[in-house]
Amino acid sequence: MRVAKDDNVKIIAGNSKGKTGKVLKVYPGNERIIVEGVNFIKRHTKARSRMEPGGIIEKEAPIHVSNVQVLCPRCGEGVRPRRSTLAEGKRARVCNKCNEIIGKV
Repeated sequence: MRVAKDDNVKIIAGNSKGKTGKVLKVYPGNERIIVEGVNFIKRHTKARSRMEPGGIIEKEAPIHVSNVQVLCPRCGEGVRPRRSTLAEGKRARVCNKCNEIIGKV
């Protein structure tokens, strides 16, 4: 997948279009991710004990990875990163627009 945990992404489709956030969790098998502060759902929970009361809880729901673009740290735009081999032989994700390395190497 082109999106990894702790990446900053921009939502390009759906109810949260235009918002940005940090990737909290990645589900590669389902091609879905959870983004901080985006795509909230309401979950009705039953009380389990006095310490865990019941009620309506809002939490982030997964969204499909095709609905997001990784934000480039240099140009600040949403891009589809490409894979590139560096001089040391390591592979990295690179911005298509400004050739900046995205994320950890």
